[in-house]
Amino acid sequence: MKNGGETAHIPPWRLRATYLVLFAALALFFVRLYQLQVLDFQSYLAFADENRFTNVSIPAARGVIYDRNGFQLVRNIPSYNVVVTPARLPDSEAETQAIYRQLAALVGLPADKPGQLVLPDQGCVGPEYPVGIRQVVEKAASIRPYQAWPVACDIDETTARIVLQRAIDMPGVAVETIPVRDYVTGELTTAIIGYMGPIPAAEAAAYEERGFVPNRDKVGYAGIEFEFQDRLAGINGLKLVEQDVARQQLREYGEVRQPVPGNNLRLTIDTRLQAAAATALRSRMDFINRVTGERRTPLGVVIALNPQTGEILAMVSLPTYENNRLARFIPLDYYNQLVSDDRGKPLINHAITSPFPPGSTFKLVTAVGSLNEGVIAPGQTVDDPGLITITNQYFPNDPGKAKDFVCWKRDGHGRVDMLRAIEVSCNVYFYKIGGGFPGQVEPGLGIDRIDEYAPLLGYGSPLGVDLPGEVAGLIPTQDWKRINLGESWSTGDTYNTATGQGFVLATPLQVLNSVATLANNGRAMWPHIVQDILDGEGNVVQSFEPRQLWDMTDGSAPGGVVVQPWVIDLVQQGMHLVVQGEEGTAHQYADLETISSAGKTGTGEFCDALALQRNLCVPGNWPTHAWYAAYAPFENPEIAVVAFVYNGSEGAVTSGPIVKQVLEAYFELKAIDAAQQQ
Repeated sequence: MKNGGETAHIPPWRLRATYLVLFAALALFFVRLYQLQVLDFQSYLAFADENRFTNVSIPAARGVIYDRNGFQLVRNIPSYNVVVTPARLPDSEAETQAIYRQLAALVGLPADKPGQLVLPDQGCVGPEYPVGIRQVVEKAASIRPYQAWPVACDIDETTARIVLQRAIDMPGVAVETIPVRDYVTGELTTAIIGYMGPIPAAEAAAYEERGFVPNRDKVGYAGIEFEFQDRLAGINGLKLVEQDVARQQLREYGEVRQPVPGNNLRLTIDTRLQAAAATALRSRMDFINRVTGERRTPLGVVIALNPQTGEILAMVSLPTYENNRLARFIPLDYYNQLVSDDRGKPLINHAITSPFPPGSTFKLVTAVGSLNEGVIAPGQTVDDPGLITITNQYFPNDPGKAKDFVCWKRDGHGRVDMLRAIEVSCNVYFYKIGGGFPGQVEPGLGIDRIDEYAPLLGYGSPLGVDLPGEVAGLIPTQDWKRINLGESWSTGDTYNTATGQGFVLATPLQVLNSVATLANNGRAMWPHIVQDILDGEGNVVQSFEPRQLWDMTDGSAPGGVVVQPWVIDLVQQGMHLVVQGEEGTAHQYADLETISSAGKTGTGEFCDALALQRNLCVPGNWPTHAWYAAYAPFENPEIAVVAFVYNGSEGAVTSGPIVKQVLEAYFELKAIDAAQQQ
C-alpha cells in the first residue's frame, strides 16, 4: 500500500509481540481446558451429578396403638389431596382455564381469585386459600413446574373418586393419597395419646440428620405420640433419582432403600374403664358447675392402676381436647381457644403435670413416720378439742401473735388413737403428732423426719411414668423456706405440712401412688402405661414387665429408711375404717356393697392465682380441692383409684362417689370378661 509515495511498514517486533500474545492466550486456553477436563474432572463431575441426581425420601408408615384388650386406639387412614403439576397442563391457555373451572366446581374452591400467597416447600397450603386455583398453580410453576402441588387438601373420599375419574380429561390433575392419624377414641384418651404436628423449625436440622423431611413429616407433640416418637415413627426409605434442569424426575438409579414401618404399641389402658372414669368425673364436675351456676370446678383427674404391677388402667384429665382436629393440620382458631383457657388448661395432662395441695391424703405419710419412729404408740390417745393454739416463739406473751389450728369438726373428736384418727381424718391428732404439742406429744415427728418419710410414699420426685411432662411436686424443707421465702421454719409450718397443707404440693399420680404402695404392703411399683412394643406382625419386640421401685420394709426406699411391717398393717386397718367404719369419712359416699375397700379422703385448702383473681381466698374460709384415693379388694388389692376435683369442696362428698363408680365399673367388667371366657 502506498500513502504519499511511501510504502507502509510494520515493525517486526510488533508482529512478534502479537504472535506472542496470541500464543500465550492459546496456551492459557489449553491449560485451562486441560485443568477443567482432566485435573478437575472428578470435582465437576460430582457437581454435575449433584445437580442431576437427588435423593428422594420415602415416608415410613407410623405405628398404631392398641389398648390392653387389643382395641385399636390410633390408626392410619388415607387423606386425599387434589394436586396439579404445572408442567403437565395443556399448552392452550383456554384449555388450562377450563381445567381450573372444572376442578374448582368439584372441590369447592375459586378458580381465579387474585391475592397474596406464599407456597410452602411441601404439603398443603391450608384449608382456606387467600387465592384461587389459578394463582396457586402459577406460583408453583415459577418454583418447580414438575412438582405436584396441592390445591385442595383433605377432601372426602367421594369427591376424590370423582376427581380421579375425570382426571383423564384434565391433564396435570391427580389425586394424592397420604396417611394421617385417626384417633379412634378421640378426646376420651387424648391426655394419654396426645397429638402430632409439623417438625418445629428450631429442631428441623436435628430431625433431618435422622432422615426426616421438614414440612412433610410430622412428629409427636404430646402424650404417647411424643414419648415414643422414635419407636412409632420408623425409618424413612430413600431412592436416588435423575432429574433434568426443571427437576422433572427421569429415572431411578441404584437400589431403593425401603422404609421401615414404625413399631406398634399395646397400652395397659382398658378403654372401657377409661370411659367409665371419664363419665363419672365429667358428670360430677357438670353437677357442681350446674348447681353453683358457674364454672366453679374447671378441671379434674381420675387415675386407676393395679397396685401389684403399676399398670395404669385408666387416666382421665379434664378438660381435654379433640386430637382428631389436630391430626391433619393445627387450626389456629382452635389452638388459640385451647391456649386461652387459663383455668382449665386442656392441653395439660393434669394427672402428672399439675401439682396441688394433697390435703388429708398426705396424713398417711405422717401416720407411717410417727408410728415407725415411736412418736406415738398404736393405742395411745390424743385429745382433740377441735382447736389448739400455738404461741409465737418470738412473741410468747403476745396473744395477738398466737395461731389457731382447727379440726374440720369444730367441736373436736375427743380422745383419738391412730386408727380412729385415720378413720375420721382428725386434723388436731395429726397436728400434734406431726409437730408436737406440750404435755401430750413431745417432740413430734418434725419437719426433718416428715421429709424423710414422704419420699417413701412417692412424694417429692417424679415417679418415672412413661409420659412426658411429669413434675416432682414439692415437699418443703427448712432450707427451702429460708432460700425461697427468706423466713425461718415454724411449728405452724410443720402442722400444715403434716396434714398436707401449707407448701406441700403433689400430683394426682403421686397421691395415688402413696395409697397403692400401702395397699401393696410397702412395695412401690413403677407406674407405666405402655405394656408392649410390637412389630407389624403383632410379635412382641419389647415388653415392659412390672418393676419394683422400692420396698419400704427392706431399706431399698429413698433414704434407706426401713418401715416395720406392722406399721403398714396398722395404717391399712385405719384406711379400711375410712370406708367400712360408721364414722369413716368415706363411708356414706364410697362404700361398695359386696367388695371391701380402703381409702383416704382429702380436702386440700388452696389459694392460687386463679383463686386470688376471683377473690376466693377468704381468711379462714379458703376454697378447697376434693380428693379421694382408695383400693379394692382390701384383702388382695387389684385396683387403686384416685379422683381429684379442683375447687370441688369436701373430698368425700365430691370425689368419693367418683371413685366408687370407677371401682364398681372395674369389677363389673371383670365379671363380664370372666363370663365370656367360660
